[in-house]
Amino acid sequence: MVHERSSEQRLSQSSYIGDIGAGASAPAELTPGSWSALLSPRLAYFAGVARTEHVTRAAQEMQVPQSTLSRALVRLEQDLGVDLFARHGRTVSLTPAGRTFLASVERALGEVERAAESVRADADPASGKVAFGFLHTMGSETVPGLIRAFRADHPRVRFSLVQNYGEAMIERLRAGELDLCLTSPVPDAPDLVARRLDEQRLRLVVPDDHRLASRKRVRLAEAADEAFVTLEPGYGLRRITDDLCQEAGFKPRIAFEGEEAETLRGLVAAGLGVALLPPPAVPRPGVVELTVTGQRAVREIGVAWLDGHPDTPPVAAFKKFLLGRRGRLLPE
Repeated sequence: MVHERSSEQRLSQSSYIGDIGAGASAPAELTPGSWSALLSPRLAYFAGVARTEHVTRAAQEMQVPQSTLSRALVRLEQDLGVDLFARHGRTVSLTPAGRTFLASVERALGEVERAAESVRADADPASGKVAFGFLHTMGSETVPGLIRAFRADHPRVRFSLVQNYGEAMIERLRAGELDLCLTSPVPDAPDLVARRLDEQRLRLVVPDDHRLASRKRVRLAEAADEAFVTLEPGYGLRRITDDLCQEAGFKPRIAFEGEEAETLRGLVAAGLGVALLPPPAVPRPGVVELTVTGQRAVREIGVAWLDGHPDTPPVAAFKKFLLGRRGRLLPE
């Protein structure tokens, strides 16, 4: 979909290739007077007695003193104001209210059990999960190669992948939805830890019939009068483009803004402008890529994570792997 804004046009595209989680129901109230806080410690005792219909046997299976179990059940009934059990000597049976209550308690305890198993599985050193974010331009070649190399030694580690622009990934990092992200520019913020890993040369991409297309090298100032196609504001590459053009003595005239580098290459091939872009994974017909001289036209790539956030073993292993790729993160 294309949105026109005066002489400027905007291109939109879905950002995510892997989602981190699904929607959940409203969280339970755990304030001191809430039912959740009041009843939760005793629900497993109730379910255990309901299953065995025998207080002594349930106490043995749950490895708690019978007196503790009996007091917990009495207190539970008192708090609810409802008889959950009918007593028959040493045995008990559920009342109708108890059967109704048990159905919901078993569902709730089952959810707790599944949640506990899920977080334990995600932290497992051999088969845990890493929530990893990265830039769009690293999705076709760099990230698949990194994961393949990492899994040579960690074949069962799972990845949840998010592909987005830098600022959006930093927001998800701060929200606890990502463990690590590859981004550019390398962020500098007090709540983050970031390490520079590599740099990527940027090229001036022009149509193959452009006046500069016969050249191999060009000064960026020579494109001062050209229309530029760029990424949207908020993208790191857009900030770098603006800064390099300013350094070259001009403000770029923006014709189109998009969200993905290869779309911009397509616009250049169509003769709609020029662009500063990193090298493509696969050469694209219809464009010529020129080396920029007279300036250090690069973008730094780094890995970032939340300061003070404890790592699970699989996250720690992948972080160590990435830091060990300094200077050779990107494919040749």
